[in-house]
Amino acid sequence: MDWTARLRNRTSLCGLAAACLLASTAALSPSARADLSPTSAPSAGTVSATLEACVTSVVQGERSVTFNGEMTAVAGTTRMSMRIDLEERAPEEIEYHVVSAAGSGLGVWRPADPKVKVYKYVKQVSNLSSPASYRGLVRFRWLNASGHVIKRAERVTTRCLQPATPSEATSPSPAPSTGEGGSTTPPSTKSASSD
Repeated sequence: MDWTARLRNRTSLCGLAAACLLASTAALSPSARADLSPTSAPSAGTVSATLEACVTSVVQGERSVTFNGEMTAVAGTTRMSMRIDLEERAPEEIEYHVVSAAGSGLGVWRPADPKVKVYKYVKQVSNLSSPASYRGLVRFRWLNASGHVIKRAERVTTRCLQPATPSEATSPSPAPSTGEGGSTTPPSTKSASSD
């Protein structure tokens, strides 16, 4: 084989390798491609909702779930806000439903300080029932200087499974604990935001 044939073979192999690399990069999701870029600053209008922690226990007061929401500003945004709802599904139920707990901070819009570009909000809920599956429904909205919503988004976290405790697995489930006036004791919550 003369030197021109060898050069053509090497050129073909390099071209093939470059094409494969380009095709594999193009096949990646946009977020995975962003992770490969030298600067991984979040792009405008991105949102995420994650399950940060799922703590199981035989003691109801020690069972908890922690959700994290994050959003970035879009053009024209002067304020962003986020709302986290707790959704529950018992083993015999088909769909999730929102858990209402007055005074818990769940289901309330939490605004970031004006002009914040990246808003993060963490919400912990404890005193969970079992057996049940829990997830967070995180809603996002961007507001302009007039207070009008210019964009909305919604995400659901992965689930947190609270298994039956040994006593619950062998005996019928007790009625929910009640406070004064016969109201059901709501889950307790903690929240934090960084803006």
